[in-house]
Amino acid sequence: MSAKLGEILVRENLITPQQLREALDYQRNNGGRLGSNLIKLGIISDEVITAVLSRQYGVPSVNLELFEIDDETIKLISHEVAVKYTVLPISKVGPTLTMAMADPTNVFAMDDIKFMTGLNVEPVIASEAAIQVAIGEYYSSSKEMDIADVEIQDEFEKLSSRLAADGSQVVVGDEVQKLDQSDLDLSLDAYDFDAAEAEELEVVETDDEIDLAELAQASEDAPVVRLVNVLLVDSLRRGASDIHVEPYEKDFRIRFRIDGILYDIMHPPLKLRDALISRLKIMSKLDISEKRLPQDGRIKIKVKIDNRSRELDFRVSTLPTLFGEKVVLRLLDKEKLMLDMTKLGFEAESLEKFKRNVEKPYGMVLVTGPTGSGKTNTLYSALQSLNTPVTNIMTAEDPVEFNLHGINQVQMKEQIGLNFAAALRSFLRQDPNIVLVGEIRDFETAEIAIKAALTGHMVLSTLHTNDAPSTISRLVNMGIEPFLVATSVNLIQAQRLIRRICSECKEKQDIPVEAIVEIGFPEDEASEIEIFKGSGCSRCNNTGYKGRVGLFEVMEVTDELRELILIGASAIELRKKAIELGMITLRESGLAKIKDGVTTIEEVVKETVL
Repeated sequence: MSAKLGEILVRENLITPQQLREALDYQRNNGGRLGSNLIKLGIISDEVITAVLSRQYGVPSVNLELFEIDDETIKLISHEVAVKYTVLPISKVGPTLTMAMADPTNVFAMDDIKFMTGLNVEPVIASEAAIQVAIGEYYSSSKEMDIADVEIQDEFEKLSSRLAADGSQVVVGDEVQKLDQSDLDLSLDAYDFDAAEAEELEVVETDDEIDLAELAQASEDAPVVRLVNVLLVDSLRRGASDIHVEPYEKDFRIRFRIDGILYDIMHPPLKLRDALISRLKIMSKLDISEKRLPQDGRIKIKVKIDNRSRELDFRVSTLPTLFGEKVVLRLLDKEKLMLDMTKLGFEAESLEKFKRNVEKPYGMVLVTGPTGSGKTNTLYSALQSLNTPVTNIMTAEDPVEFNLHGINQVQMKEQIGLNFAAALRSFLRQDPNIVLVGEIRDFETAEIAIKAALTGHMVLSTLHTNDAPSTISRLVNMGIEPFLVATSVNLIQAQRLIRRICSECKEKQDIPVEAIVEIGFPEDEASEIEIFKGSGCSRCNNTGYKGRVGLFEVMEVTDELRELILIGASAIELRKKAIELGMITLRESGLAKIKDGVTTIEEVVKETVL
């Protein structure tokens, strides 16, 4: 920027080459921007520099002396941020914040401010000197807040140092309690969140709710606390399922997983890394002095929306990496838990098979698929349909994601010997009707689960396999005898999650008939099928997708399949026979969704094979 600005000024005869060399020498010795140094040396005026920069970047210039900026606009940006980036908020109209900047090419500044405020940033140019004078004028009443910011930062550092020194665990003492409660409130002034949408955010320690109005000042005094709060609420607002906080050598990145895809959201300053991660660990009741081992915790918050409190859980996992701890938060929003099986995406025939088999008095139903394919949601939906006053339902989960009324849920704790196998043994002495085992990982768990299924219990569980037929081979390879598998397993269901086309920007897509045939449609049907896609809009963040739907491959274990299992048939033979008997494969389930205009060809091809 400096050399280019100098060349422009010389070319327009606004300064001489000698004056440029003088300013560059001064810059080498004293630092600062070339434009500011030219002004300090009296070589050129403030107005001329601003006008040249405006032409150079194609951004309007402003005279800050002519503006009267209201307090609400100034509060959108903290004094620390204004000084750090040499910026000043001028006005807010709708979702757009007009920002005076000395360097309108500073994309890091605009990204940070966009995240902190939730507003679109429209830059205008003002001279560095004019912005600094205006910052001094408008933020003079904010000095106390800046001191508080430093004190909060020091408090984090002192707490971390003290715990690191004595190796003690985090306990809810007076000092930690102050950090954990009084600072966890959301400054809605610093975020474009309608008052009707959200009024409060708090760590849930008791059943009592804390009024945001009583805590507003405290949150404004804590930048790290405010950043974490905005992060948690923004994940809800964007419909994210996970938050990834990732430290690198020269970067600090935050990403959200939305509809199964990771999006880069923010790059906070690297100096905030330790404080932000410590804040998350304190809220999760983890040991902030332990940075060498992975830890798991939970954050529970309440958000008040339209005078109704919503309780949200964040499952927190920390993992030591080369440059600090990576933190992943899984948002567990009860309101997003779809317990109505008819809305999950089942084809009518597949749903009828699934419901018929989970309602049997005994046997085993297995749900398979990769992590994040919706297995837990499917099993919870099944349990909800079976949950009546006359049934005893017990679950062994790692971790327990949602609390379901009327169901006895047990959290696994490997460190004390409470694993799936141990829990399952105990369940059988608790007179259960239905047992859910979070995952069959080893021979011991599989053996006990199958024995339970053979002795009058309905067993639901999950495995990680690619499709339904290969699950049989997996169980046999674990060491389970084929005759036990054949007699105990009622049904195996494989599933995937794919993105739905956004209903707001859905439009017809022209695809060659050959390409439609290639993905699996019959030739006579391909020419009549209408293919859709999303063009991208504000509702779907210009992705063309909003929400997800399931693909299901339901294999009912009939007498014909049992005979094949008993003679040790391969997964390929089982698959061929199941298709003959009417099994809808994952690809066929996807083709049905394409035909109904629910999803795109790209999504189905990405998740399924012919």
